[in-house]
Amino acid sequence: MQETALLICAYLLGSVPTGLLLARSMGVNIRETGSGNIGATNVYRTMGRKVGILTLIGDCLKGLIPVLVAKSLALPPVWIAAIGLAAFLGHVYTVFLGFKGGKGVATALGVFLGTSWLAVLFGVVIFAVVLYKWRYVSLASITAAALIPVLVWLVQGGPELIVMSLAIAALVIFRHHENIARLRAGTESKFKA
Repeated sequence: MQETALLICAYLLGSVPTGLLLARSMGVNIRETGSGNIGATNVYRTMGRKVGILTLIGDCLKGLIPVLVAKSLALPPVWIAAIGLAAFLGHVYTVFLGFKGGKGVATALGVFLGTSWLAVLFGVVIFAVVLYKWRYVSLASITAAALIPVLVWLVQGGPELIVMSLAIAALVIFRHHENIARLRAGTESKFKA
């Protein structure tokens, strides 16, 4: 019963549209601005650095908090992985916006910080190198997502976390399908600090 309740709470917390709420508090509908995405990158580009960073932190905490609660309760790894995945799915398919949410990168970051921080460390380095070299946030996100299951496997090894990381990676890449098309066409926006 405790595990199921935490699973539901993780999904609901993940569903809170941080970027949308922060932008709305400033009188902007983020879904009608920039790319229309509720995630940190679009908020950063359209609302500025401060609101973008707050969105990043908020979305990250949505993934981290449920995992830390599950670990503090000494739940088995399969439940920790399921709760992390539920928080991530909440962001990507938020119940509060008709199951249309963000791309999940920041929330995934929070989940992995709670489950495999060393894999995150390597993943952030990969993200930063790709972003520095090519200046595409989407390409850096896709690359880090594609490699995170390998990193989790190398530093953690638990089958539950590997399966969770594969599911998250696949969804992050899938949610970037429009970015992939723009990258191929040469029309993707480059990151400007």
